[in-house]
Amino acid sequence: MTTAPPSPRVLPHPARDEIRLESVLHALSDPVRMRIVSELADAEAALSCSRFDLPVTKSTSTHHFRVLRESGVIQQAYEGTAKMNGLRREDLDALFPGLLDALLVAARRQTVRDTGA
Repeated sequence: MTTAPPSPRVLPHPARDEIRLESVLHALSDPVRMRIVSELADAEAALSCSRFDLPVTKSTSTHHFRVLRESGVIQQAYEGTAKMNGLRREDLDALFPGLLDALLVAARRQTVRDTGA
């Protein structure tokens, strides 16, 4: 008996115990990815990829979301034709207490410093 291949609509994610600090830090080292994470942190619900107004091409945007998903920073799931994104805050806080909040505060301070706003 053979098993059916996984549906192309199911995206692979690392389990909580597979999330590595160096992967998370790498994923969050890019300004575009940090912007995505900041928007997800401020959102009350999952957001579709099309909801983000990013200064990159669609293919580059797809790459950034994939890096975030594969590092364990975000969870992605299809709802109809939309790919929904949510921050894996509970997992990240359990593994690396205070890290996400510290990075989000630092990113906001840097944005204020850079824009003078």
